[in-house]
Amino acid sequence: GTAAENVTVDNIVTTSVNGGQLSHRNRVINGAMEINQRASSYTATGEEYTLDRFEHRTGSGFTFDTTTTQSTSAPAGFTKSLKITPDSTQTPSGSHNGMVGQLIEADNLVGFAHGTSSAKKSVLSFYAKSASQNNGHQYTVQLNKLASSGQYYYVNKAFTVTSSWQRFTVAFAADTSNDITTGTGEGFRILFHLAAGSSDIGSEVSTWTAANGNFAVTGQSNFMDNTSNEFYLTGVQLEASDSDVATDFEHKSFGQELQLCKRYCQVLQTNATGSPFTRFAVAIMQTTSSIRAIFNLSPEMRAIPSATKSGNFQIFPASGFSSGSFNIESGTSNFNTAIFLQSSGMSGTAGSAHYFSANSDADAKIIFDAEL
Repeated sequence: GTAAENVTVDNIVTTSVNGGQLSHRNRVINGAMEINQRASSYTATGEEYTLDRFEHRTGSGFTFDTTTTQSTSAPAGFTKSLKITPDSTQTPSGSHNGMVGQLIEADNLVGFAHGTSSAKKSVLSFYAKSASQNNGHQYTVQLNKLASSGQYYYVNKAFTVTSSWQRFTVAFAADTSNDITTGTGEGFRILFHLAAGSSDIGSEVSTWTAANGNFAVTGQSNFMDNTSNEFYLTGVQLEASDSDVATDFEHKSFGQELQLCKRYCQVLQTNATGSPFTRFAVAIMQTTSSIRAIFNLSPEMRAIPSATKSGNFQIFPASGFSSGSFNIESGTSNFNTAIFLQSSGMSGTAGSAHYFSANSDADAKIIFDAEL
């Protein structure tokens, strides 16, 4: 644990740790890898979200051909981790990059006070391990920020994994000169470099430096050199601090973490014990041949979401439904309501109510996405 300071004001006791707040100090969402709404596993060569809020990222068209899963291998105090393995061997060159990371919404970073005399350090901590095959590999963690000027700045640090769980702590310098933008867009970007081409490998950068790119540290290993390699990650925490010391990982309840994730991704699907005719929304016939289905999104999402569908659906009891032509209507949807429209081909009574449901499909799924 870390010593805390108690301050009493008008008989109210507040507690701070290392000059920062005690609760809600971790700006990373789903750092314990407990939430995994989208799928059981993910195979990607480009950029794709996997476990909630964590993204498989590439640079310069690199074939970062991997499988990501939610693993039950975890250090003491945790039950889950993100596990990534190569599906093919690849050798990065030039500005190639293969990474796992999280983008953090700018308005969640106000307490770092960058660009002021009260700027805080950015203390990043995480647990990681490898398979025996890539025991001793060196990788890089990079932190990017976007200033209100539109300029990106970065710092980075090398770390070496072993086949046993380790906790790593990196205290990145406070930046009194350059602020962090505000709003619902990107503020910080945490990147774990697993592969990098020679053009993007150089000395460690410990003070915030102006550049927009992906930068690994000299000695970077190539995670993609063997399909038996594995990288496990959990307990990811980023906090504002006056010291170089990471506090104990801030565990939230499963429900709290899920609600935070749902600001960026909401998945509607039939669960394992549910009906293959699960009703997802109410649908209203606008005319005798067009229909809208209304999906209530809770909590409100970061932005108007996009939507993807998989599986078989129906409008019951109307006829003429076509899953392929039934898509989100951007002009009427907003942060807390998504409208699906089929503009022609239906047959029903104008003004009548129906169900939008799975059609004998226990795997039917809709993903609403408002990620950064």
